[in-house]
Amino acid sequence: MPYEFKVTRRVEFSDTDMVGIVHYSNFFRYMETAEHGFFRSLGFSVLLNQFELPLGLPRVHAECDYKLPLRFEDEVEIHLLVSEKKSRSLSYVVCFRRLNATPVLEVARGKLTVVCVLRQPDGKMVATPIPKPIADLIEVAPKELLLY
Repeated sequence: MPYEFKVTRRVEFSDTDMVGIVHYSNFFRYMETAEHGFFRSLGFSVLLNQFELPLGLPRVHAECDYKLPLRFEDEVEIHLLVSEKKSRSLSYVVCFRRLNATPVLEVARGKLTVVCVLRQPDGKMVATPIPKPIADLIEVAPKELLLY
């Protein structure tokens, strides 16, 4: 059962700020890229439009701790791990590693929590169980992986 997803990308010039390092906000985009890839690897989309009900997965928590900068043309691995699975929510730990460093270095670590919601006709969102076809495919990563 899947509990992780890895994606590698090269830092684009447009990802950097005036000092030449990746702007902090881009780490949240990178986390979202990994989450979308994780869902696609399961055969689903985070849009959840394959279900009859109007479901969504809004973020209810996001954080990132930065250890070292990433710069233009650095190659970064974004490693998403499922850290918690509840009936209505998923939490992830996301590790960022600079692959073109010797040795490979962890440069940041993020956390993300999403809640499955049903969108009401009036626009309000109500937490609802993650659809069984998705929930049955996801498991929590082993603790030793979450600590690295």
